Amino acid sequence: MPHAGAHGHDPDEPVLPDDGAPEEFERVLLGRPASMGRRQVSRGAGVSVRSARKFWHAMGFPIVQEGDDMFTEADLEALSRVARLVRDGEFPEEFALSMTRALARTMDRLAAWQAQLVLEEVARQRHDDEPTEEEAVGDSEVAAARLSGLADELEPLLLYVWRRQLTATIQRLLTVEEDAGRMSVIGFADLVNFTSVVRRLTERDLARLVQRFEDLCTDIVTAHGGRVVKTVGDEVLFQTFEVAPAAAIALDLVEAMTEDDLLPEARIGMAHGPVVRRLGDVFGTTVNRASRLTAVAPPGGVYVDDALTRLLEPLSGFATVATRRRSLRGIGEVVPSRLVRVTGARRTTDVTAHV
Repeated sequence: MPHAGAHGHDPDEPVLPDDGAPEEFERVLLGRPASMGRRQVSRGAGVSVRSARKFWHAMGFPIVQEGDDMFTEADLEALSRVARLVRDGEFPEEFALSMTRALARTMDRLAAWQAQLVLEEVARQRHDDEPTEEEAVGDSEVAAARLSGLADELEPLLLYVWRRQLTATIQRLLTVEEDAGRMSVIGFADLVNFTSVVRRLTERDLARLVQRFEDLCTDIVTAHGGRVVKTVGDEVLFQTFEVAPAAAIALDLVEAMTEDDLLPEARIGMAHGPVVRRLGDVFGTTVNRASRLTAVAPPGGVYVDDALTRLLEPLSGFATVATRRRSLRGIGEVVPSRLVRVTGARRTTDVTAHV
């Protein structure tokens, strides 16, 4: 997609484009300023106004009123690319729109995440304490300029990482790992007493805590070959296809949280079984069971379901301890087992733990 970035600009020396108005950043990042209405851009791409509107909505943007000059040459090029795919018979329109939604949702989160990281770094460099309202406005302007200046450097990195991730996904697709019938281990890592912790922290400290939690979880999960499915503030959902890596991830996570001075303790619930994969997420009873087990796990503890307990029995290095019977909402009566790390001979105890 054509754009006019700030080539040769030092991202460490941010410069506001002209007067720093939003439309000036649009010009810098997207090329020519918005100059077309919805009828003009749809005509240029050779599609109906209705199809152009559906594409615009799939990208996550609101309704454009007639007469509004909202579209740039870059928008026209993007719409033309999608239209060509549909016209050439490569894909039906609904598939093209679904692919656009996938890109838009991912890019929206990525852009917001990057903007927040830059803003926090700008505030950290400029202030010792929480910035005043006036200082926060100045921080936002500096962050906007710095992020705009980074665009040309980040764009090739973004494409490289996407191609790397796409390669890994295709490799999994061509092996039994992505077989629809392959069972998964699903785990939820949850920070204990997060609500009370939030009340004691400033916004800056809370941001640091959440960032630390996500970074630590991502590093540990990926180091063992697992996949971070999603993060939601104080909770991380991860997935593996093998039992031993899942056990190692869970125990490493709770140990790392316990030893980290910034983070509260974590608790983890894990379950083994089939999952439904959709839009990069996972759903189903296995996911629900893991989530409910997390809710009853003790601080610093890992609870696993019956299916995972049986699979852990022949493995060395791990043991499971049966706990008391519990009723899990939407699941029913279960007797979860607590996962622990052991040395020497491996055995599963039948002694009920009072936890």
